[in-house]
Amino acid sequence: MDYLPLTPPGQTPIRALTIAGTDSGGGAGIQADSRTMTMCGVHACVAVAAVTVQNSVGVSGFHEIPPETVAAQVRCVVEDIGVSAAKTGMLASTAIIEAVAQVCTEVGIGRDHPVPLVVDPVCASMHGDPLLHADALDAVRHTLIPIASLVTPNLDEVRLITGIEVVDDASARRAAEALHSLGAPWSLVKGGHLRSSTASTDLLFDGDAFHEFTNPRIDTGNDHGGGDTLAAAITCALASGYAMPDAVAFGKQWVTRCLEAAYDLGAGHGPVSPMWRLDQKSR
Repeated sequence: MDYLPLTPPGQTPIRALTIAGTDSGGGAGIQADSRTMTMCGVHACVAVAAVTVQNSVGVSGFHEIPPETVAAQVRCVVEDIGVSAAKTGMLASTAIIEAVAQVCTEVGIGRDHPVPLVVDPVCASMHGDPLLHADALDAVRHTLIPIASLVTPNLDEVRLITGIEVVDDASARRAAEALHSLGAPWSLVKGGHLRSSTASTDLLFDGDAFHEFTNPRIDTGNDHGGGDTLAAAITCALASGYAMPDAVAFGKQWVTRCLEAAYDLGAGHGPVSPMWRLDQKSR
């Protein structure tokens, strides 16, 4: 696969921002985003939107950060450090979504702005535990997705947001079109949870054309944080100046390597791991 260039020691690397929730088990959320950004050679800035009580088995609770504090984190990072791309993950509530959308627009993040925004519309954990209040789905549809440069839901999130159950290529295309109609110029329907084949195909739609990205399906139960890792890798590629289809291709290759390197952790699902990059650190 292609590698994002590493900045020489002592020089300031490209910066990216993740606006998301924590994972106390270290497998997903801001922890997964920061690992991938670091391994991609990108300096990770963070705005914490929620704190979860979580391990490899599931999520037993979460605490929302006050919306004004979430927005203040974004503003202070952008105004002082500057970022070349940003992503969202778990935002938990309507109030936080509205605060994030407003501050991103004010500081120049999102569609029609200089800094691209990847929206990973996190609604539930991989175990099915809710990470978004049910009444916040409308805010995802009508406030968050319209400011996104790219939206990257998994299949459960596609169903919740669009009402479309993705079971094959035709329904994946309908879902990509429905997501695009909500305002994001690019929509990505991920096929990782579609267990019907030996390959995993993600479908990118720009309003006119579909772009398919297919990799072999990795047979592992250790896939915690896969969606976060994919979105973070795409964000890094966008920060490095990649065009959207090339950024998605990079992210797809990256998460496949991370699935190959996934490891056991705790009694449940272990995390995907970008630490394979340590063996390629000179590249």
